[in-house]
Amino acid sequence: MGNEPGSLYLLAGGRRGSRTSPDPLIQAVLRNSGVSSPEVAYVGTANGDDRWFFERMANHLRQAGAGKVDHAMIVPEKADLRKAQRILYSADVIFISGGDADEGMRVLRDKGMVDFLREIYDDRKLFFGLSGGSIMLARKWVRWRDPNDDLSAELFPCLGFAPIICDTHDEQDNWGELKVALRLAEDERGYGIVSGTALKVYANGKVEALGGPVHQLLRRGKRIIRIPDILPAS
Repeated sequence: MGNEPGSLYLLAGGRRGSRTSPDPLIQAVLRNSGVSSPEVAYVGTANGDDRWFFERMANHLRQAGAGKVDHAMIVPEKADLRKAQRILYSADVIFISGGDADEGMRVLRDKGMVDFLREIYDDRKLFFGLSGGSIMLARKWVRWRDPNDDLSAELFPCLGFAPIICDTHDEQDNWGELKVALRLAEDERGYGIVSGTALKVYANGKVEALGGPVHQLLRRGKRIIRIPDILPAS
């Protein structure tokens, strides 16, 4: 069965287990593409289109069952954006790699790629992200104009394909940045995607945990409280 229209996958990274075995969460995403050995287009704006990042993730993707993995180069000053769009349009799956979500979104906006990604998402292309790439697929995130001034925190828009606010693999710090984002946003609920887990998000906002519990935080006035985790379906 193929992927449900509009659903996407937000992975935290830092999976548990062997480094040499396929990542079961990536395998699950690729299976839901409905294509055997799906072609994957890689978007690396959050890490400056770093070649090492790409090679590392391309290996993980192929190990998990991907066929061809193409790097849709967007960051370089002389990047061929039409070529990047052709790669993205023809791929079965779009992967948004990790790094700095704020920088990744800045590049996509500056290069005029946000509307194009929205167009192919609306055309039922399967998207998934990892770490900062997962945050980029959600509605908005938080940055600090002055890293030394807590009062300088502000929200910035992300792609918004997942109609939620989330953070990834920050459970050791008790989701500090997610709490700031929730205080600034109108959203009452945020999702902390724990290392080694993922959140499947449907177009209507329904969510499903994969690989382990996903934390939920709820804003109540000025307080942010932890509510019961989302557990994977048995």
